[in-house]
Amino acid sequence: MYDKSDPRAALAPQSAPAAPKTGLVAEPQEAYFYRDAPQVSDEAGKTWMLRGHNFVLAWTEAAQGSTFARTDQPDEYAVLLPENGAVIEWNGTTTEVPGWSIAFVPAGDSKITLPEGGRLTRLFTVRSTDLAEACSNARGYDTPRSHIPPFEAWPDPVGGWKVRHYSLDVEPETGRFGRIFRCTTMMVNVLDPFEGPRDATKMSPHHHDDFEQCSLALEGQFDHHLRWTWTTDMADWRDDRKVSMGAPSALVIPPPVVHTTRASGEGHNQLVDIFCPPRTDFSEKPGWVLNAADYPMPE
Repeated sequence: MYDKSDPRAALAPQSAPAAPKTGLVAEPQEAYFYRDAPQVSDEAGKTWMLRGHNFVLAWTEAAQGSTFARTDQPDEYAVLLPENGAVIEWNGTTTEVPGWSIAFVPAGDSKITLPEGGRLTRLFTVRSTDLAEACSNARGYDTPRSHIPPFEAWPDPVGGWKVRHYSLDVEPETGRFGRIFRCTTMMVNVLDPFEGPRDATKMSPHHHDDFEQCSLALEGQFDHHLRWTWTTDMADWRDDRKVSMGAPSALVIPPPVVHTTRASGEGHNQLVDIFCPPRTDFSEKPGWVLNAADYPMPE
């Protein structure tokens, strides 16, 4: 259910199931990086980690000159640089990535250095088992989510493997939703910011049948509204929830929970939506994925 001005109103409509399945595990996962203790605190900085069904989010407040290395990384990962730039080393090559960019780093050995320090988000799949086990909610998925398919990577990039990076300085465009980038493992949508609270008459309550959405708050305040569909089993029922979060923070929204988010801060409110693997419906919209030429869809 989208306001007519929302570009997502043009997506193919979802049909509500006549008889919702019972016994689904549909518990949100929350992380308040501004409030809770980090999972890692050392000379490189502080890092908070939260996992979803298929992914791990690592939020870091890095010290000047700090380095973050991965050895035998099993698959491609994403690097979001919301303020300062980084130097990424992979396969004997060095790539300088400016701030306010997103980068994708191939599997294998790699190293990220932040000469000026600052905020850094890395997004991995749960195939990085060491990171999944280090998360604040490491035991949150011990009970299987039977309605979420196992992770499968998308096709290899055009032209082979290398570090690719893209500026987030992209002007809004009528009919396009946010600033969407994808790789073989992740889809990241850096949403257009709200200056002040979101118009309460133009909300977007909707649900996903079989994939999670992670909403990462970079700046501002947000109210996430969640509603569980009633099934024939009252054990599935939950009261409506409003999860109010400042920044930085992250919320993993489970399927098939109905959800919508309202920016509530008086200043700059910046949200990033994360999906693992990439979304097919967003990918099928011409012009929505800004780096689609580099990363093909599955056939």
